[in-house]
Amino acid sequence: MKKAFVKSYGCQMNAYDAGRMADLLAAEGYAATETVEEADVVVLNTCHIREKAAEKVFSEVGRLRVLKAERAQAGLDTRIVVAGCVAQAEGREILARTPAVDVVVGPQSYHRLPELLSESKSRRVVDTEFPIEDKFAKLPARRNRGVTGFLTIQEGCDKFCAFCVVPYTRGAEVSRPVAAIRAEAEAMLADGVREITLIGQNVNAYHGEALGGGTASLADLMRALSDLPGLARLRYTTSHPNDMGDDLIAAHGANPLVMPYLHLPVQSGSTRVLQAMNRKHTADAYRRLIERVRDARPDIALSSDFIVGFPGETDAEFEETMRLVADIGFASAFSFKYSPRAGTPAADREDAIPESVKSERLARLQQLLDGQRHAFNESMVCETVEVLVEKAGRHPGQVAGKTPHLLMVQIEAPASTIGTLLTVRITRSGSNSLFGELLPDAVAA
Repeated sequence: MKKAFVKSYGCQMNAYDAGRMADLLAAEGYAATETVEEADVVVLNTCHIREKAAEKVFSEVGRLRVLKAERAQAGLDTRIVVAGCVAQAEGREILARTPAVDVVVGPQSYHRLPELLSESKSRRVVDTEFPIEDKFAKLPARRNRGVTGFLTIQEGCDKFCAFCVVPYTRGAEVSRPVAAIRAEAEAMLADGVREITLIGQNVNAYHGEALGGGTASLADLMRALSDLPGLARLRYTTSHPNDMGDDLIAAHGANPLVMPYLHLPVQSGSTRVLQAMNRKHTADAYRRLIERVRDARPDIALSSDFIVGFPGETDAEFEETMRLVADIGFASAFSFKYSPRAGTPAADREDAIPESVKSERLARLQQLLDGQRHAFNESMVCETVEVLVEKAGRHPGQVAGKTPHLLMVQIEAPASTIGTLLTVRITRSGSNSLFGELLPDAVAA
C-alpha cells in the first residue's frame, strides 16, 4: 500500500489543512505514516509567520532530497510536496532552489493535490492561484482524529497589519455558508467529536450565508450549531479586537456551549505602536473591550499575542505593554520578537530595534506573562470543574482532558471515560498541567 507522510507547521488553520490533505491522500489509497523514510508522498504544510520560515523549509527539503535519492536507488518513487503559506509566498522560487520538490501548492489550492501529484509524474508543478471554486466542496469526507476537532469557517484577512503576511498568502476574507459548516460539524460529531473549535485567520469577522438567507455573524453561527446532538463545547480562534461585536460578547454569557476562554491578540500596549502596526484600535479601546467581555462572562480566561521590538518601539512604549499586561491579567499568551517579513510594510522600515534590546524586552514580558499563567493555574486548585476527557494520561491508569478554560488536567480514571465530561476537583497545579480527582457521580455527559 502507498504511504503518505504529512508534516504541519504553525497555526490551527495549518493543522486543519494538513488533516484535510491527509484525507485527500487517503481517498487516493495512501495510508498515513509517521515514518518519513517509508513515505511515497511527503507533504510539508508550511507556515510563514515565524522568522526565517522559508529558509527552514529549504533546510528540511535538503534532508528530504537525500532520502529521496536513497529510495530511488532502491527502486522507490518519492513525491515531495511543499504546501501552505511558504509555498504561496515563494512559488516557483522553491522549484528553482530545490530540484527535489515535485509539487508546490498554496493553501487555497490544496484540494487539487491528487491532480497535481498526477501531473508531477511528467513535470514539476506549481499551483498558487486563488481559485473561484469552493475548495471545501471538493474535499472528501473527514476522518475522525479524536474527541476535539478544528473546523474552518473563514479564511483570509482584510486587516493588512504592517507585520503580517497572511493577507498575501491566504487572500481576502471569505466565509463559508452556515449550512456547509453545520453539515461538516454533524459529520465530526457522528465520528465521536465532542468539542469543536471554529477557526479562521480572522474568525470573528465571519459573515457567512445564514440558513434562512441573509448573513450570519459568528454568534449566529454558534447558535445555529448549538442544537446538534452530541456537541458539548464550542470554541473559536483567532480573533481581531475590531470584530468583537456586541452579539459575540453576549454569546459568552448567553450560550452555554461557548467556553469561557478568549484568545484576542492585542500585539502592543502602546497606541502609537499599534497605529504603526496598522492595527486600527487603541490600547484603551482594547482595555474597554476586555471590560465588556468580563461583564458578560466574569470567569473568562484571556489569552493574547504580543510582539516586542516592532520598528521604532521606544523603551517607554514597551513599558506601556507591560502596564497593559499588568492591568488586564492573562491566563496564557504568545509573545515574540518582531522579525521582518518580505513584502510587508514594516519590513522596509529603517528604525529596527537591536536584537539585544528585543531579547531583553521579550524576557521581561515573558516573565510577567508566565507569572500570570501560573497564578491563574493556581487559582483553579480546590475548584470543581468539568473536564472533557481526550486521551490516555501520562501514566497507566490516568486520562487527560481540558477544563472549560482550556487547561489540561491529569486524572486517575479508566480509559473508558475518554470522550465523556467528568466532574473533577482540582487538587494541585503542575508546571504545564493541573491534577484532579473524580467526584462521586463524576460522569456529567
